[in-house]
Amino acid sequence: MLEFIKHRQKLLEKERQRIAELEAKKEAERAKKLRAEVRRQKEVAAHKKFLLEQREGKRLRQMHAQKEKQLTEQKLIEQVNTLLADVENLRREDDKLEEIRVIIHNRDPSLQELDWASWLLSDPLNQRLADLDFERAMEMFKRDNLLAKRRRGRGGKQKAAAVNYALAFSGDRSGATDSYATTTFNPDDYSLWNGFTISFWVRPDERMNQTSVILGSKSNNPSEARFKFGVHSNGNINVGIGNNNVTGINNPMEVGEWYNWVLTYTGEDKGTGERKVRMWINNDPRMTVNNNTRWTNQDEGLTIYFGGRNTEGSYTQGFACALTNVAIYNVCKDSDGTFANEVYNNGISHDYTGGDGLVGYWRFNEGSGITIADTSGNGNNGTFGAISGQTTAYPIWEKI
Repeated sequence: MLEFIKHRQKLLEKERQRIAELEAKKEAERAKKLRAEVRRQKEVAAHKKFLLEQREGKRLRQMHAQKEKQLTEQKLIEQVNTLLADVENLRREDDKLEEIRVIIHNRDPSLQELDWASWLLSDPLNQRLADLDFERAMEMFKRDNLLAKRRRGRGGKQKAAAVNYALAFSGDRSGATDSYATTTFNPDDYSLWNGFTISFWVRPDERMNQTSVILGSKSNNPSEARFKFGVHSNGNINVGIGNNNVTGINNPMEVGEWYNWVLTYTGEDKGTGERKVRMWINNDPRMTVNNNTRWTNQDEGLTIYFGGRNTEGSYTQGFACALTNVAIYNVCKDSDGTFANEVYNNGISHDYTGGDGLVGYWRFNEGSGITIADTSGNGNNGTFGAISGQTTAYPIWEKI
C-alpha cells in the first residue's frame, strides 16, 4: 500500500511538472506574442510618425514654394511697373524735348533788348520754354538780347541781316539727340592739300570741355587725312589738317556768342619752310604753324559733316553749336589777315557766291526743310542726318 501511495505521488508529481512545463511554455508563447505585438505597435507608431513627418515636410515645401512663387510674381509685377513708369517718363521727356524744339523753331527773337521778366512776357512761347527748360530759355534770352544789340549796330564789326538762318546742332553728350548734317564734299576732290581757305560763323551752345567738332572729317588709318575744326576737351581750339592735330590754340569763344573762323593752309606744293597753317577768330590772329603740317592726297573719299565729324562714315565728336555761312576755297587766300578782316567786316550774312577759288559754299539761308544747298556750283549739298532714322534728331533752323 505504501508503495502504491509513493508510486501515485510520483505520478502526480510528474503530472504537476508536465502541467507546469505546459504553463511555462504557454507563458513563454504569450510573452513572445506580447513582445511581437509591442514591436508591431512600435513599428506602426514609427511608420505613422514617418508618414506625418513626410506629410508635414511636403506641406512645408509646398508653402515655401507658394511663398517663393508669390515673391517672384510680386517682383515681376514691380519690375513691370518700373519699366512702365520708365517708358512713361521717357515718353514724357521725348514729348518735352519735341515741344522745346517746336518752340525754338516757331518763336521769333525779340527785336529789342529786354530784361528777363519783360522777355518772358513778350511772347507766350518764351514763358512756356522757361517752364519746360529754364537753362535753354536763359540761353535764348541771352541770344535775343545779343541779336538785338547787333541790330542796333552795337556789335561793331557785324552787320545786321534782314533774314538769315543758321542750323543749331545738339552735340553728342549724354541725353543729346545727336543731330548733324552730311555733305558730299570730299576735300580730295578739290586738291585741298595744295592749299585751302575755310571760313564759317559758329555759335557754341555748350561748355567747351569735351572734344567736339564743328565740321569736318578724319580717317582712322592712315590718320593723315584730317580736315576738321572744333574744340578740345582742355577748352582750346582743336584743328586737324593732314597729319597734324593742333590743340594748343587759345579759345576766346563764349557760349551763346557768334564767332567768325578763317583758316588758311599754304599747301604741299610749297617748300617745307613755307607750309603754314594760319587762323583768325573775329579777325584776331590765333595761330601760325610752320613745317610740321603735312597733307598728301590719301584718296580716302571722306566727305565732311556739319555739327560733328565724319569718321569713316560714322558721326563722332558732335558739338552743340549753331553754324552758318560756310565757305571753302581751294587756294590759300590769306597770309597777313587781309581776307580774314574782310570776311569779319562783311558780317555773318554776306554772300560770297562766285568768289575766286570757291569750291564749297553753304549759306544756310533755306530756313526750312532738310537740305543745305551748296551754291558754289559743285552741288555738294548738305542733308540732315538723323541717327537711326529718328526724324526728331534733326538739327533746328534758327533765324539770326
